[in-house]
Amino acid sequence: MSTAVMTNSIAESSPLFRADIAGVLYLTSILTGAAAAFVRWRLVIPDNATATATNILAHEPLFRMLLAADLISASCYVAVTLLFYEMFKRVNRHLSLLTAFLSFLSCAIVAFGCLFHVAALVVLRGAQYLNILSVHQLPALALACLKLRAQVYNISLVFMGFSCLLIGYLIFRSTFLPKIVGALMAFAGLAWLTFMSPALAAHLSPYIVAPGLLGEGTLTVWLLVIGALQGPVR
Repeated sequence: MSTAVMTNSIAESSPLFRADIAGVLYLTSILTGAAAAFVRWRLVIPDNATATATNILAHEPLFRMLLAADLISASCYVAVTLLFYEMFKRVNRHLSLLTAFLSFLSCAIVAFGCLFHVAALVVLRGAQYLNILSVHQLPALALACLKLRAQVYNISLVFMGFSCLLIGYLIFRSTFLPKIVGALMAFAGLAWLTFMSPALAAHLSPYIVAPGLLGEGTLTVWLLVIGALQGPVR
């Protein structure tokens, strides 16, 4: 067997041989999701439908980009989920499969929530021509769509919380990742689970986001570093 073949065989037998890919996709998912959340926070004013409608129509291309960012973030995390399943199935196949299922479900809910984002723009741009609602009612309906989108997204975070908890446990049980990373991921999962109670999440916002970013960010950086170290081997 040639040296190249042996090297590839060793790399493929390692649970971390795709760490760099997972790290890049995870980072892309976090950055696009965070950017969309920040821009949406600037455009959407929860208690002022008219101002929200004005912001959206004044920055319509940017508002459309939010939809693309949400879909890119969810798509990248779907790929990360597949890589994580391959990575952790040797630790516990059943738990790894359950983790993947919860993660896929979270991404699917995010995609579903994007429909309300589209609906808000459709209402503002086209409903007045259908003579269904008066002009004064359109901003309120658009804001209602965006609030529904936010509620759906919060539901996705609950499933993400369970997924992060399980990932933390799998990392803690593994022999190829630091246990501290597993502890931080479990901490992130607990933070996302606060969205089971909208009132509690609203009370802790925006500080509750910090543990989630710390845990997931630490895992992402670790994957990128390990992937970079393993790059010359492949």
